[in-house]
Amino acid sequence: MNALPAKLLALCLGALLPAAALAKSSDRNQPMDLDADSTDCSINDNAPCTFRGNVNIVQGTLNIRAATADVRRSNGEIQTVKLTGAPATMNQELDDGSQFKARASQVDYDVTRETVVLTGNAFVEQPSGNIASDRIVYNMKTGQVQSGGQGGGRVKMRLNPKNSQQQGGG
Repeated sequence: MNALPAKLLALCLGALLPAAALAKSSDRNQPMDLDADSTDCSINDNAPCTFRGNVNIVQGTLNIRAATADVRRSNGEIQTVKLTGAPATMNQELDDGSQFKARASQVDYDVTRETVVLTGNAFVEQPSGNIASDRIVYNMKTGQVQSGGQGGGRVKMRLNPKNSQQQGGG
């Protein structure tokens, strides 16, 4: 596998989900290991890079598993990353030692808009609580989280008391 696409993917994965601001800050400086059954990447700055089959991405405490990871670039800059799976999962240790977990059938990260969209049985769990919905949208610029099911689906949320967050309950 070409090292250039792996480095491009590394730049965006640390910011994939809402807990990224709290994620283990040292993870960004760790090497990223990717393995998959196959890859189709080009050194062309505008070409996609796709990893297929049992995709496993590890960078420090960040661990992502997906069926596919599709990275789209323009002029060498990552524009979007799409993870798909049954489900795609992400686990990461936060700076305080607690865990952040997320899963969905699909995770779309739009770098230019700074948004993350989890669709299909989306679930995010972190010390402050959890949210489950068919669709969860996180705006990284504003911190706004929107969720709702398609076709009348429900949103389920649990907010943990602050004292239970400090004790690691969640």
